Amino acid sequence: MPDPQYIIEANEMCAASGMDPGEVSPPKHFLNDKDFKKKKNSYSEILSVVSFFSDKLLHSLKGTPILVVVSDADGYLLSIEGDETIKSTSDQFGIQLGAQFTLEDTGTNVVSLSLQEMNPISIIGEQHYHQSLHEIACYGTGFRNTEENDLLGSVSIMMPIWFQNPLYLSMLGQVVDSIERELLLRKQNRKLNIMNQIMLKRTRNAIVITDEKGMTTEFNDIAEKLSSNSRESVIGKHIFDSPLTGEYFKKVINEEKIINNEEIKFTNLQGDQVVCLFDAQPIYEGEKMVGAFGQFRDITNRYHLQEKYNYLAYHDDLTNLPNRRYIKNKIETIAQEVNTGQLRSMGLLFMDLDRFKIINDNFGHSYGDELLHKVSERLTERLGEKDTLGRMGGDEFIMLLTDFDDPSYVTKKAEEILESFRHPFLVNNKELHTTVSIGVVLSPGPPISMENLMVYADNAMYQAKLQGKNQFVVHTSDLLDEMMAESSLEIEIRNALENDEFVLHYQPQIHNTSGHLIGFEALIRWQHPRLGLVQPNQFIKLAEDSGLITQIGEWVINEACLQNKKWQNAGMSPVKISVNLSTQQFLTPNLVTFVEEVLERTALDPKYLVIEITENMAMEYVYSIHVLKKLKSLGVGISIDDFGTGYSSLNYLKNFPIDYIKIDKSFVSELVNGDNDAIIVIAIITLAHNLHKEVIAEGVETQEQLDFLKSHNCDITQGYFFSKPLPAEEIEKNYLI
Repeated sequence: MPDPQYIIEANEMCAASGMDPGEVSPPKHFLNDKDFKKKKNSYSEILSVVSFFSDKLLHSLKGTPILVVVSDADGYLLSIEGDETIKSTSDQFGIQLGAQFTLEDTGTNVVSLSLQEMNPISIIGEQHYHQSLHEIACYGTGFRNTEENDLLGSVSIMMPIWFQNPLYLSMLGQVVDSIERELLLRKQNRKLNIMNQIMLKRTRNAIVITDEKGMTTEFNDIAEKLSSNSRESVIGKHIFDSPLTGEYFKKVINEEKIINNEEIKFTNLQGDQVVCLFDAQPIYEGEKMVGAFGQFRDITNRYHLQEKYNYLAYHDDLTNLPNRRYIKNKIETIAQEVNTGQLRSMGLLFMDLDRFKIINDNFGHSYGDELLHKVSERLTERLGEKDTLGRMGGDEFIMLLTDFDDPSYVTKKAEEILESFRHPFLVNNKELHTTVSIGVVLSPGPPISMENLMVYADNAMYQAKLQGKNQFVVHTSDLLDEMMAESSLEIEIRNALENDEFVLHYQPQIHNTSGHLIGFEALIRWQHPRLGLVQPNQFIKLAEDSGLITQIGEWVINEACLQNKKWQNAGMSPVKISVNLSTQQFLTPNLVTFVEEVLERTALDPKYLVIEITENMAMEYVYSIHVLKKLKSLGVGISIDDFGTGYSSLNYLKNFPIDYIKIDKSFVSELVNGDNDAIIVIAIITLAHNLHKEVIAEGVETQEQLDFLKSHNCDITQGYFFSKPLPAEEIEKNYLI
C-alpha cells in the first residue's frame, strides 16, 4: 500500500533540503526556562485536561512501552509521559521539554505532521526519513478549540515498531474527541456564571439545569411555557421523576453521557402536540461533575411542515385522497406479503367516470374539479373499515379492498357504487349526472404483482366501457391457460432474440434553452411476426421473470451504439443516446466490461452514450457506487430515471457520479393541474441544479407543461409534444442532414 501523501511530501522535503538520512536531526530551537514556564502557565488548563485523558490512555496500555508527547500549536513540547526506558532513549532524538519540532529542523516527525493534517496520522518504521527512527512507530493527531476551530496543539504516542497497532489511531481519535469536548465544556462552564441569567432569559430554548444529584436548580420561562409547568413546581424536584426526560438525565448524571437531538413528543395542557429536540450534557467544575444541563428546541412547526410535505407527495391536492404513488406502494406491500406466504385477501375496483369530458367541455374545468371532489366524497361514504380510496389522476379512481372474508364483498361493493351514482351531483347549484365504469379484480394466489393487477383492472374497466358503460366487469382468467400462454410467449421471446425481431424506437430529447436536439432515448419494441408491433409493457416483465432480460438489455446497448455511430458517419450532428438498464442487468458482474467492449467494437465515443438506472437499483449502495464509478470512468453519462417514484436517499445524489436526473412522467402529467406535483417538480429541479446535475422531464405532452418546465429552468424535455418514439428510418428523415 503506498505511503500517505503527507509522508511522501515530508520525505521529499527532507531530501531536497539535503538532510542525511543516516544522521539524527535534533531540534534547533528551544524555549528558555522563563518562556517555557510562561507557556506552561498559559496551557495549564489545556495540559490538565490532556494529562487526564493521556493518563487514561497510558493506563489502558499499561505494560506497553510507549511515550505520550503533548505539544503546543507551534510544535514546542510541553509534556512527556510514559515508559522511563523510552524516555531515556528518546533524548538522543531531541525529545525534550521545550524543544520545537518542525519539518525543516527535524525532518519527517509525528509532531509536525499531526499539527499539519486534519485527521489522526501514523508514521511507521521506514516511513521515517531518518534511519535511526526506523524501529519506531508513531501515532499523532492535533486537537482544537472546536468553538473557534483554532489549533491548540498535538498529542502523539511513540513506541518500538513491534508494538505497532492501527487501533492506536482510533484510540487517539477518541482521546482527542474527549479532550476537545472537555475543553469546550470547561470554557462554557466559565461563561456559565456570567451568562447564566442572560441565557435563561433571552434564549428561545427551554432550559433545565440540575445539580449532581439530579435536583432541578433552574427552569427558565420558555421551559414553563413549553411544558405548562410553573418554575416553582419544578425547582427542587428530582428530574429523574420526569416521565419525559428522567431516563435521559439519569444517563447524563450517572454515566456522564451526552444526549444530542433526541426527538421528544408530548401533549401540553391545551391538548396540542409539541415536538422538541432535546440535548443534555454534564456540567463540570474542574474534573468534578457538578450537575447537568438540558435544553429543548421547539420544532413543532417544522415537524408538522415536514409531515405536510410527506402528505402532499402521496395525496391528491384536489380531493385529498391518496394518489397513484400511495396506492401503488400499498398494493406492492400487500403483494409482497402474499408472495411470502401471508394470508391476505385483496380486490381492486378501478373506476372511470362516464361522460366526464363532456361535462368539462360544457361547464368548464372549475365545474369538473368540483364534480371530482363531490365524487370522491360519495365514494368515501362507500368505504369499508379496511378499504382505501385513491385518485389515480384525471377522472380515474381506485378502491383497494383488503382482508375480507368472502370474495362476494368486492362485487357487492361495485354494485353499491353503481347504485350511488344514480343520484345527481349538486355542483355550484347545478345538478350534474354522471355514471361510472368499473373494472373489478380479485387478486389471484401468489405470485402476484402490482403491474399485473393494474393491467387486469384497466382491461376490465375498458371492457365495461365497451359494453355500454355504467356497469362493472370482473377480470377472469383460466390460470392454466395463462401459464401455458406465458410459457409459449417465453419461447417466442427466445426465438425473437435469435431471429432479430426486436427493434429500437428513438424519442428525441430537446434542450429547453437552445431548442436543439441533444439526444434520443432508445426504447425497445418487438416486431412480432403474428401480433405485430408489441409494446415493452407486454413482454418485459416476462423477460425479467425468465432471466432473458439481460440478453435483451445487451442487445439494446449494442444496437443503440451501433445506430448512433451509423448516424454520425452519415453526417448527423453527434448527439447522446440513452439506454435503460434493468435491475438484473445492473447486477451482472460483467456489465462494465460489456459496455467497454461495445464502445470499442462500434467505435462510438463514450460521451455519446448515457446509461439510465432507476432509484431502486441504487438501494445496494456499496455495489452501486462501485459500478457507477467504473462506468463513469469509461466516459459514459449516468442518469437516474423515474426520479421521485422510488426510495433513494439524498446521499445517493451527493455521492453517485450522476449527470442527469429524469423527472418521472407521473409528476409531469399533473404539473399544470396539481399544485403538489408542481411543488415536487420545482424542488427536484432546484435540488439537481444545486448538485450541478442536469434535469430531464419526460412525458411532456402540452405547451403548458413545456412552458412551466422552461420557466423553472428544467434543462431538457422529451415527450409526445415533440415526438413519439420513432423507428430509425423516421429519425433519419427528420434529423439526418
